[in-house]
Amino acid sequence: MLVQRLGAPSDLDPLLERVRDARVVMIGEATHGSYDYYRIREQLTRRLVAECGFSFVAVEGDWPDCDRVHRSVTGAPGAAAEPQTALEGFERWPTWMWANAEVARFCRWLRAWNMDRAETARVGFHGLDVYSLWESMQAIFDYLGEEEPASLEIAQDAYRCFEPYGKRVEEYGAASRFVSARCEQEVIRLLARTREHAAADGPDAFSAWQNAEVVAGAERYYREMVAGGPGSWNVRDIHMTDTLDRLLDRYGPGARGVVWAHNTHVGDARATDMAADGMVNIGQLARERHGPDQVALIGFGSWRGTVIAAPRWGSPAEAMVVPPARPGSLEHRLHELMPERAVLVFGGPDQPGWVTDTLDHRAIGVVYDPSFESWGNYVPTRLGERYDAFIWCDETTALHPLPALAAPGEMETYPAGV
Repeated sequence: MLVQRLGAPSDLDPLLERVRDARVVMIGEATHGSYDYYRIREQLTRRLVAECGFSFVAVEGDWPDCDRVHRSVTGAPGAAAEPQTALEGFERWPTWMWANAEVARFCRWLRAWNMDRAETARVGFHGLDVYSLWESMQAIFDYLGEEEPASLEIAQDAYRCFEPYGKRVEEYGAASRFVSARCEQEVIRLLARTREHAAADGPDAFSAWQNAEVVAGAERYYREMVAGGPGSWNVRDIHMTDTLDRLLDRYGPGARGVVWAHNTHVGDARATDMAADGMVNIGQLARERHGPDQVALIGFGSWRGTVIAAPRWGSPAEAMVVPPARPGSLEHRLHELMPERAVLVFGGPDQPGWVTDTLDHRAIGVVYDPSFESWGNYVPTRLGERYDAFIWCDETTALHPLPALAAPGEMETYPAGV
């Protein structure tokens, strides 16, 4: 194992050397609201793009919202010239995950990088998630209305099936327990139609296909959600992994992707108690599909600080104090052993017990209650198996959300908000 104090930009060199040849590099976060994680992730991603030739960044966000950002950073006709404008258009709660100053700074850099390159060599920005059922449906209508009006009826059939539930798609999940209420067949027809055109058409057709995949994934997700258990979590992470694979195929031979998502998605689930509960995640699935040598998983952690989060689902975000990690946790151990900031690269025979033993590892989602620290907010983890590398920040500060008018988001399943 290698430990490198993190201070100057060159201190990331050993980590870059470890991951530079991977096909997929996944960079996590222990919260959805810490400046330090976003900033270091941005710095590392810039180098992966500029020095190692990575093709796109894919994030734990909705496809339609991120597609507006993608169009901006790649200079698509009619797109916003300022990426922050596209980010400020994020309306689904929790907006601050991507509509923040840290992501805006990266996207401005990415647009400047892309504008010096041919269109075919520009680096994309895409969303992997499954929640945007209505937004994706509208995007499909817009595409078919312009490109293939004859197929609008298929999209209308799917829309009419979901329409009785309005924006409360979780109610569709409950109703779908009765076979007559299911929209599965309508969604399958819509997916088949858009898939046909994506194979032979340009980026707009591919985006329509992906929106149809989101509609199909959301339909499955809400049916599984009412049943309880790990089903809906697995639908979501399988959808995100499938989307990643479609992007790798779309970008062509030799394509390579960077993924930004929470540690709970990035770190291999088999090295946590998630496996015992029957849960998978994108880190595990990518390793299984592409091979561990082609996938690099990077986690984050801290001992204390401040974070942007919400006290309950759908409520306004606020800056919260993250108390010192509880005794016996991984974060408590690293606070005692590590410099204030450090990069850990795992591997080799000489690994200390805290790398190979199972220790509680803190995970803070968009919903957070610091008073739960004594019994919740931690995932039992074998650190050296869960990640290939780990970035330690002893103390973190809250990130900087952009102004946004948040609309209530769909319900998520445990672990909430990650």
